[in-house]
Amino acid sequence: MTSTLLPATLLLLGSGELGKEVAIAAQRLGCRVVAVDRYANAPAMQVADTAVVIPMTDAAALKQVIREHQPALVIPEIEALAVDALAELEAEGITVIPTARATAITMNRDRIRDLAAGELGLRTARYGYASSAEELSSAAEPLGWPVVVKPVMSSSGKGQSVATNPEELQQAWTAATEGARGSSSLVIVEEFLRFEQEITLLTVRQKDGPTLFCPPIGHIQERGDYQCSWQPAELQQSQLLEAQRMARQVTDALGGAGIFGVEFFIASGEVIFSELSPRPHDTGLVTLRGQNLSEFELHLRAVLGLPIPSITSTGAAASRVVLAGPDQRGGPVHYRGVAEALAVPESELLLFGKPEARPMRRMGVALASGSSLTEARRRADTAAQAVGLEIGG
Repeated sequence: MTSTLLPATLLLLGSGELGKEVAIAAQRLGCRVVAVDRYANAPAMQVADTAVVIPMTDAAALKQVIREHQPALVIPEIEALAVDALAELEAEGITVIPTARATAITMNRDRIRDLAAGELGLRTARYGYASSAEELSSAAEPLGWPVVVKPVMSSSGKGQSVATNPEELQQAWTAATEGARGSSSLVIVEEFLRFEQEITLLTVRQKDGPTLFCPPIGHIQERGDYQCSWQPAELQQSQLLEAQRMARQVTDALGGAGIFGVEFFIASGEVIFSELSPRPHDTGLVTLRGQNLSEFELHLRAVLGLPIPSITSTGAAASRVVLAGPDQRGGPVHYRGVAEALAVPESELLLFGKPEARPMRRMGVALASGSSLTEARRRADTAAQAVGLEIGG
């Protein structure tokens, strides 16, 4: 087994709540962490050894900070990056997790969809692309109504909407182009799937070992953004095996090491590929309570070449996000109801420490265990609902 010499310097590109947990896991292994993001005091910066603020889509700034710190590993945590710079740095011998190519493919919905459906033949929702409102109308019509319209590059559901008829397409086009990250005006339009479940299958590619899978995670999204998750999701064995087959196929095509969040729909009993993130997944926060090793610990072990003897469920677990209100914006942010949340049995509360709120921004998460998924989900919901935000003061 090939492993990175420890302690090592790891550089995070993006310093949100998932990066914060990666940083904590890395420091427990003696690593030094450099946290980079576009704004100061981001969550991972609060626990990192060094914090750097740069425009994340500025290739020159990105290359400068990486060359200055000479990390053993560069770990992207967000989609909006100067990915061409990563390819150049990788050619210089710097290790990008999982690879610069995988990061570039998965930051754009069109590239990962073309890989999954076009090259690998995986079952996906029917879809088309459009670079104008007129093209959107032509692409949507064969798919039937309603349709889902998304920017090819965005995160946390930004720019995503559902059009129930042709008259709503102009509004969907505007929402997608205004919610996009980067300069691309290309949008993807998909058939609306009436699914029974939406799951994340966390897939671990090791440096020198077999691909491993976490117990499946069920989740619910609203406005295209994760709201709650639970583990283990209840799937038929045949469905789980099919999801594992598809996840292994697409992650093998991307290569590299680390954890991948592979999303699927279960519709009429069929497993349908949805999306993929080449990093820890927001729905996977539940693994902090639901597994013997969290997704963050697994990610670090995989990229550092350390052994993963087993991945096992520790029982029913659930998460529920704590959101800013629809009209809340600015900072500083204060929280009320924390004592009430922590009074819920077998629960814990992670407040991310984001310096400012904006409408419906994810500010924390409640985690809970229980004797059943129903009990775990009820406890997580109760704890999250107890917490409120106050801005200013």
